Amino acid sequence: MLKKYWLVTKPGIIFGNLIAVVGGFFLASSNHFDFVKLVAVMLGTSLVVASGCVFNNYVDRDIDSVMERTKNRAMVRGLISPTVVLIYATALGIAGALILYFFTNILALGFAIMGFIVYVVLYTLYFKRNSEYGTIIGSLSGAAPPVIGYCAARGHFDLGAAILLLIFCLWQMPHSYAIAIFRFNDYKAADIPVLPVKRGISIAKRHIVGYIVAFTAAAISLYVCDYAGIGFVIATSLICFYWLFVAIKDYSKVNEVQWAKRLFIISIFAITLLSVMMSFEVNWVQ
Repeated sequence: MLKKYWLVTKPGIIFGNLIAVVGGFFLASSNHFDFVKLVAVMLGTSLVVASGCVFNNYVDRDIDSVMERTKNRAMVRGLISPTVVLIYATALGIAGALILYFFTNILALGFAIMGFIVYVVLYTLYFKRNSEYGTIIGSLSGAAPPVIGYCAARGHFDLGAAILLLIFCLWQMPHSYAIAIFRFNDYKAADIPVLPVKRGISIAKRHIVGYIVAFTAAAISLYVCDYAGIGFVIATSLICFYWLFVAIKDYSKVNEVQWAKRLFIISIFAITLLSVMMSFEVNWVQ
């Protein structure tokens, strides 16, 4: 019975954001971190993200019903009452916000609220359905978790936080466009104007390569600006250059679905490695 309430929060998204939160927190901790604050920012952010995902499931139940990937979600199948879902989403969001308010700081809470508003109000309710720029808008919400972790630990927004925001915004673009390519028929059936559907896969592929280059430069800037060490830049550069190599090597191949799927998988490895190295190399090796 509880499984449907768990799945409607999109646990895969929560877990991915949790890794980013921890990475941002450790990056800002400089070997001196508060364990209670770490647990609080992890829990609080997870609850706010879960709230946003539940609201997303509620709003998107009409288009989810026509997409192969989402047609069996609990909201589409009517397994959870819409009224119950709204109460559930609201409770999750309030709980997360209160934890961040009492155990971290206003700045961390502010970025959590920003991410929530961008994802639920701007992206889900309007831009996803009406504009090819919805992915760009949505990337701001996807970039909020590491900044929340960073600001919770440091207590202020600085160049390091700005670089993190840029890195994770840029990562969202090739990652999301790759999904839109190998799920092209789903997005077209639901009439979602993502770039591959709106302007064509060939244009989306050029954007993907460009964003991988930009993401690589932004990630390396953490080292250039002295926020991360040599281990971070070596590991991150290797995975980023491999990502770019695969994107260019297979660029002209006919099977664009396989190309996009491979880049999608590499993108997951890239952002996970970056987040892990942000926390491990900075705080335990130096």
